[in-house]
Amino acid sequence: MTRAFLDVDCSATGRRWVGPDAETARQAEALTQAARLPAPVAAILARRGIAPEGVPAFLDPTLKDLLPDPLSLRDMGAAAERFLAAVTGRERIAVFADYDVDGGASAALLLTWLREMGHAATLYIPDRIDEGYGPNEPAMAALARDHDLIVCVDCGTLSHDAIAAAEGADVIVLDHHLGAETLPPARAVVNPNRQDETGELAHLCAAGVVFLMLVEVNRQMRVAGRAGPNLLGFLDLVALATVADVAPLTGVNRALVRQGLKVMAGRKRPGLVALGDVARMNSAPTPYHLGFLLGPRVNAGGRIGQADLGARLLATGDPDEAAALAEKLDQLNTERREIEAAVRAAALEQAEARGLDGPLVWAAGEGWHPGVVGIVASRLKEATNRPAIVIGFDGDEGKGSGRSVSGVDLGAAVQRLAAEGLLVKGGGHRMAAGLTVARDRLEAAMERLGALLAKQGAGDRGPADLPLDGVLMPGAATVELVEQIDAAGPFGAGAPAPRFAFPGMAIGFARRVGESHLKIGFGDGIGPRLDAIAFGAFDGPLGPLLESHGDARFHLAGRLEVNDWGGRRQVQLRLEDAARAV
Repeated sequence: MTRAFLDVDCSATGRRWVGPDAETARQAEALTQAARLPAPVAAILARRGIAPEGVPAFLDPTLKDLLPDPLSLRDMGAAAERFLAAVTGRERIAVFADYDVDGGASAALLLTWLREMGHAATLYIPDRIDEGYGPNEPAMAALARDHDLIVCVDCGTLSHDAIAAAEGADVIVLDHHLGAETLPPARAVVNPNRQDETGELAHLCAAGVVFLMLVEVNRQMRVAGRAGPNLLGFLDLVALATVADVAPLTGVNRALVRQGLKVMAGRKRPGLVALGDVARMNSAPTPYHLGFLLGPRVNAGGRIGQADLGARLLATGDPDEAAALAEKLDQLNTERREIEAAVRAAALEQAEARGLDGPLVWAAGEGWHPGVVGIVASRLKEATNRPAIVIGFDGDEGKGSGRSVSGVDLGAAVQRLAAEGLLVKGGGHRMAAGLTVARDRLEAAMERLGALLAKQGAGDRGPADLPLDGVLMPGAATVELVEQIDAAGPFGAGAPAPRFAFPGMAIGFARRVGESHLKIGFGDGIGPRLDAIAFGAFDGPLGPLLESHGDARFHLAGRLEVNDWGGRRQVQLRLEDAARAV
């Protein structure tokens, strides 16, 4: 085992610090020389495997270079042709969407496009508790009686019976969840995660798939001598869905998010403007804003309120309606946090009693709200570095959600469990899954799932390492440096933001902010001091350690960001970990 970075084998949060390996360091040095990049930026590109000749294209990802041919996806031609025929023929169209951000944004893409074409459509989003995920037979049958075309977005790939129930209507599926060996009886199933796909576009979220269909629809219209809506203005929705659905920010997703953030900064979409205002976004949007401020609020309606609120907010063109919907979603998000905190505490206590050293961490409880079990599963996964499942029971059935760690395909394992009859139903993708399980099958299902995940190496992991890109001193942490680092983004899933260590720092002040956050000032005693914020620090050992620093020196680790509070642009460290300097 290589030596720990700065000799930190066990940090305040129990992690081993790992720096760049020798080869990455050599590549970074070569990039610094050949491309004249600042060393921290070169370290990012070296970690991503970018050669000197690839630097310009990487730093300026464009849709022109990266957008794939929509027809490279199976059934895309048929889907676009049928959709366009419905619009041209003034047919009755319904959009059936999932209740999360990706589903809501996907529906809003279609509804906005149709509105600009002067065509109304029906939005249908199932209730999470009463109907569950995806198309169901009663809803599809009812929609088919009043519509000629039903477009299922972010769902439908595994809905064989429900789609068969849509008698008299054509169905198009635009999805990204893992497919089974057989496809449902739809007119077209466009999904980069179909089993007969190449997998080259498997990183797309559903909104990305919908956007590609609209690109193909616009192309078919141009061939026919007609003009469609300008799709560049739709990229704010694609960016939001891509980040909120934790899709890897690689390939075309980098360009979609980069361009989408620029569109969002123009504040043209009433729903996102209103939501940003209630979330008190006071700077240009970043992936952080999308994932942690906007996304949770859009999700709040589907989690604990009215399922269609988020999609309606994203699709509306009316600023007054947008303001009302945003306010409601903000209130629901506050309620969601309170419900989540109670379930999280109970789930963690149960999981700890069961043991946290196996290949799967799981918890199940009576009456746990199905709208928050996914968030709680994510928290358990982060705390244990293992796949986690959290299930809420109501009667004889429980609805659960799971989150996985890198390198462990949870969706495939859950899908296999369903095929073996241990689940009522289940599916998902590599990093997340949903399931329904009978009470009397719970223990057997979780035991079997643990065994399947163990075969993928899930039980072999200790505490997660903390990867670091290098060392910085406070005087080097300038606004200019942060802007240069941001040019190598966007950062998120599959493309983590760079994390730096500040060695041997003296803590100038440390104070609690709110209930669980920590703010500190630190320096090396020579140059300028830097401020840092550690969210949730008092939920673990980091906050108490630094609050009672006793003038000791610490190695500090985190990510740099620009704080625009009060109209002043200042660099601060988003502190993630610390260790006593020996």
